[in-house]
This record gives sequence, C-alpha cells and structure tokens, in this order.
Amino acid sequence: MKKVFTLTILAAIILLQACKKTASEKITPANPSVISSAKIDDFIREEIRTKQNFEWATASDEMVWSALQQSDKILSVGYRPANENKVEDRLAEIDIRSNNWKAARQQVLSIILTEESKTQSGLEAEALEVWSENVLPVMDVRVENLSTIKALRASNLVRYAEPMGYEPQSHQSTQAVQGSSGCGSNTFTAGLVAGVDYLNITPNSKQSWNYAYHNIPGAWTKTTGAGVKVFFIDTGAENDQENLGSAFNQGSSSGRTIEKIVTLPRQTLFGFPIGSVETPDDGCGHGTSMAGACAAPRGTDGAACGVAYNCNLVVSRASSDVFLDESREVKGVSDAYTNAANRSDVKVISMSMGRISSSSQMSDAIKYAYGKGKLMFVAAGTSFSWASSWFGVVFPATLSEVNAVTGVRDNNFNTQCSDCHDGSQTDFTVVMEKAASGMHPITLANTGDAPSTVGGSSVATATSAGIAALVWSRFPAYTRDQVLNRMIQSSSRYPTKSSNLGWGNVNADLATN
Repeated sequence: MKKVFTLTILAAIILLQACKKTASEKITPANPSVISSAKIDDFIREEIRTKQNFEWATASDEMVWSALQQSDKILSVGYRPANENKVEDRLAEIDIRSNNWKAARQQVLSIILTEESKTQSGLEAEALEVWSENVLPVMDVRVENLSTIKALRASNLVRYAEPMGYEPQSHQSTQAVQGSSGCGSNTFTAGLVAGVDYLNITPNSKQSWNYAYHNIPGAWTKTTGAGVKVFFIDTGAENDQENLGSAFNQGSSSGRTIEKIVTLPRQTLFGFPIGSVETPDDGCGHGTSMAGACAAPRGTDGAACGVAYNCNLVVSRASSDVFLDESREVKGVSDAYTNAANRSDVKVISMSMGRISSSSQMSDAIKYAYGKGKLMFVAAGTSFSWASSWFGVVFPATLSEVNAVTGVRDNNFNTQCSDCHDGSQTDFTVVMEKAASGMHPITLANTGDAPSTVGGSSVATATSAGIAALVWSRFPAYTRDQVLNRMIQSSSRYPTKSSNLGWGNVNADLATN
C-alpha cells in the first residue's frame, strides 16, 4: 500500500493485544496459493482494453481472494433481501433499518462468520466489521478465506463482494506513488504575468487567463453563484488558507458559508483502526486548489478569484491523495457522497479524484446521490509519472450518473491537455492548458495570497462545478436536469456530442441568458 503507517511496530503489537477479546486465534488456513499481482494487473488491463472499464464481477473467486490478500483484506459486501431486485436503481429509497434489510444483513454476516470461523477459533461477528454503515446496504469486513468469497458470491443475498483496497500499481513504492498523486505542489507560482496569466479585477482580485474561453466574466454580470451550495469531495481544505476560512467573505463575496468536514476514516492495521482520528485539514494541497478554483472569494487581498465567487461551499476530506487505492479512501468517498446526498441545501457535487478499477460501494453512493437529485461532476482522469495512459476515462467518471470532465488546450479544443484522459464517457471539456507555455489556471495556494497554478482534468472539473453553480444561481427554481441541459445546449459541440470530448466547452454567458 502506498501510505506509511505512523505507529511503531511496538505500538501496533500493544494495540492488537488490547483487542484480544475481539480478535481470534488463527488456525492454519486451507487456502490455495495467491495469484500474483502481475497476473491480476494484466487481467484488469485487458478488461479495460476490451471493455473500457473493469468490474470485479468478471474476476474469478480465486482472483478476488488473491487481490484481497495482497491488499488489506477488507472486503466490501453489498447485500439485499432475496426478494429485492434492481436495488441499484432505487438506492435513495431504501431504508436499511427496516426489518427485511436488517434480516438480510444479519444472514450475510452469518455466512461470513461461518466461513471465517473455520480458520479462526472464537471469532465473533462484531470483530468482522471494520467500519459501520448507516445509509447504504453494504458491509466492510475483514476476510481471510477463499471459502468466504465463494459462499458470498454464490448467495442470492449478495449483490457484490469486492476487495476495497486493491488497485493496479498498488505494489509501487510508497515514496514513488505519494510523490506523484497530486499532492505537494500547491505552493505559489513565481513569475506570473499580469495581462497574460491573469487579469486584475475589482476590488483587488485576479481572474485566471482561461475564464475568457468560457465567457465566465459575461456570466458574472447576471450571477455570481449566490445561494447555491457546492460540495467538494477531495483531500480537505488547508487551515492556513484564510481565503477558505476567516476571509471567505471579503470584497465582492459576502453572506456565504463554508464548512470543512472529514469522512476519511482512520488508518487500519490487520482490520483494526490505528493512529489519530483524521481532520479536515488538507495535508495534500489538492483539495485546497480545487475549492479555490471554484469558490475563492473575489476579494481585496490580490488572491485568485473562483468561478462562483459567491457560492456556499462544503469541503470534505475524503482521501489522503488523488488516487483512491486504499479501502479507507473508498469508504471516505462513499460516505462523502451519501453525506452530500442527504443535505437538502447541497445542489452540486464535485470530485477530482478517481481510480482504475471500479468500486461497487462507490457506485452505490453515487447512485444514491443521483436519486436525491444532485448534479455531479467527476474528473475524467490525469496520468501521473507512475501510471501509464493505457486506460481512458477513470472510475467513477465512467458512471452515467456523473458528468465526466477533461481539459483541453487553448489553441485547439480538439486536443486534450498533456496529462488528461478522455473517452466516450466524457461529457464536458474546459480550456486549462496553454499550448505554447504549458501554463495552467491560477487558484489558491495552501497559504498566502500569491496564486498557485493547477492543471489536469482536476481543475477542469472544479471549473465545471463552478459554472453549474452560476447557472443554478441564475435559475434557482431549476431541477438538476434543467441546469444540466442549459450547460449542454450552451456548449461548443452541441448538438453533436464528440466521441471522446463530449459536448465540449460550456459558454457560461450563454448558459445564464
């Protein structure tokens, strides 16, 4: 795994001893040899090459179990009562506290306990679950045995049983992955030139060079995002950036709110939570830059101005970085979507993160939010130095319930940015890279008022969320679909959707007419 546990081995041993009453004594397991990560990765790549996405349902029981053993052994299990069909189409209507759903959950838990007890004496049901779930019909359990996988996947009570924390490239070194997963670069950018990289606008703010390509200044004459709340699912918001704190209301930005929450669970070791409880503070920098691109104030301090500079904002720290390859990140993202879904004040959800393989638990959460009427934007994908571009649009931007966004260059709207992914699932594009210099849009740095710059499909997604807030603010009685149709019909490629770049660039001025 790519993250380094901060506790010492001694502390981990002490913790495990403290959990002695719930942990069990192991018996020698009767399991086969583990399929290598290389073979698993080859299978995933081939599935994506031929089908454009990867579902764990296509893998054998042995492969699912092997992937589980080579990650953190946490299994995501979606359940249902035996007489319930098409659950995924109506997740927003389901109450998992009702008797039939509680009974189904208990039956599935019994299956797991029966099979796991074959190699762990004295095992108790409460020791199986890693995290609790209060909204979705899913359990996160620690599983050791292949027989458990077989029994679950054979049961008509089980919708899916998937390893949460296995991803191709997860065997890469921690340092290599952490250093290229969208973190650590959100410091101010030196040498920015007024009139080229930004425009000075009243009262004393900086408008990014790319806003003109989407006629955002024209939209500002009619709307500024007031009254619309945008929910960002990302790596948090930096406490030291006052423009996302005490100075969120300044200059032309006033009367709005910002909230910072955390849905990322604590780290786990052998299925047990360890370390400190996570906070909303952005240890990565990515979430701060995304929130800034969408909602930074049009202020008096000379900092970058966001697209919807009067919108309300919620930023959830749902992940430690941009590549969602940890079980706890899947849980954190899923909980963020259900949190946003259950808030009547949230209109737009934006996430500039993703993964290569699918996650049915994340799909459940997104479908739940869709059922609650949320308008969602997700990054189509950005390649890092350790990840080859053998895949197109990444998960969950592949889902039909979200709008996948990628970035294009300023000299040719048919050319995606140097690191951006695209494909048939793409819905919108945003101009975010200068062909001549490689310059990216400006946004808030982690600290101070001097802007940073940020690229990839990430900033394209945050920009699109900001445009959606402008449209919804202009037409507050609109439904999600009406806002989306406004954006589609105001895009550069409408009425013909491109096979890999969607509807093209949204004209924000036209969309708010």
